[in-house]
Amino acid sequence: MGQPEIATDHKQMVKLAQEKASLDNIIGLYHEYEETVKSLEETQVMQNEKLDADMLTMVKEEIRQLEEKQTMLQEKLKLELLPKDPSDEKDIIMEIRAGAGGDEAALFAADLFRMYSRYAQSKRWNVDVISASESIGGGFKEIILEISGKGVFSRLKYERGVHRVQRVPTTEASGRIHTSTATVAVLPEAEEVELSIDPSDLRIDIFHSGGAGGQNVNKVATAVRITHLPTGMVVVCQDERSQLRNRQKAMAVLRARLLDIERSKQEQEMSSMRRSQVGTGERSEKIRTYNFPQDRLSDHRIGLTLHSLRELCRVNLTN
Repeated sequence: MGQPEIATDHKQMVKLAQEKASLDNIIGLYHEYEETVKSLEETQVMQNEKLDADMLTMVKEEIRQLEEKQTMLQEKLKLELLPKDPSDEKDIIMEIRAGAGGDEAALFAADLFRMYSRYAQSKRWNVDVISASESIGGGFKEIILEISGKGVFSRLKYERGVHRVQRVPTTEASGRIHTSTATVAVLPEAEEVELSIDPSDLRIDIFHSGGAGGQNVNKVATAVRITHLPTGMVVVCQDERSQLRNRQKAMAVLRARLLDIERSKQEQEMSSMRRSQVGTGERSEKIRTYNFPQDRLSDHRIGLTLHSLRELCRVNLTN
């Protein structure tokens, strides 16, 4: 990192800095493990000395605590030394869409957006909304956001799939419980060096933004629509007042989606039976259920069921 040719290459510096941070963590754990082993050996020697009953009890208790710490550090080191997903340290593009359930599904999509935003805030990550399509009741038909920070993809990659909620919605006058879904897609953000996009394959349209935003919305054309001609993929961004910033955001989403397609092709070659991230959004495809009447949260992939749903949400958001 101290070499002049590296110091002037920002992307290479970022990559090496991330690798160094990962190694620093492993080295720190190993040094702590060495110190614990040394303390344990010294304390075990004390057992052979002539000690009164109280002192011997204290020595045995300290040995027990050091042995527990040694085992815990061993497990941590094993996990740190496992091969890592090369995308774990990347920022992400998250796409949340209302599934089955009409207006209630849109409200649930908005709840998921708030949940992930608050979780990101607790981790000191940055959340940037790229585009949003609101429903009449205040929910979201679709919302796309960028989340950036340390280890974002490693923390959120397992959130992709169909999320199901069972509750009495505010739109229900008779108090009947509804079951609705929303889909969550988590895409690691692609760097330009990872994916080459031919400019001739793009059609870029500039237009006036819609919705709230003051006089600037109607006077200045800042919204950007990018169409990837070979795939027909369309990305729209109108959240920013700057045309350049909207274009940058739209390209980030397009790169992430195209990279995900390439990765999906590779995965399909390995296993043609592997399911896509979010399926069709049907209730039967759920990965997690939030059941408010029973105050229960269930993750169907690992067979985990937790109760006191509201208390869990409150504790996790305040910690």
